[in-house]
Amino acid sequence: MTREEVYACVRQIPRGRVASYGDVARAAGYPNHARQVGYALSALPGGSDVPWQRVVNARGEVSPRPNAERQRALLEDEGVEFDARGRIDWSRFGWE
Repeated sequence: MTREEVYACVRQIPRGRVASYGDVARAAGYPNHARQVGYALSALPGGSDVPWQRVVNARGEVSPRPNAERQRALLEDEGVEFDARGRIDWSRFGWE
């Protein structure tokens, strides 16, 4: 799996929707490679057009990392809602 394959899949996630790292890996044709999706997204150069914020963990949560608050804010700006536990409702906001 190349970074460009990951980025191409993430670019397909519409505004206001989210996908898990595993969803992106499967869409790229590499099931069971969710961790590599995370590595690719963490290597994005500044100013990239890849909507990295739309990729969350399998529980529908923003994964804990230094830019987690920014990711949540970007998603909320797109209309994505979080419940009291900080989770996203897959049935409402999941990318199919």
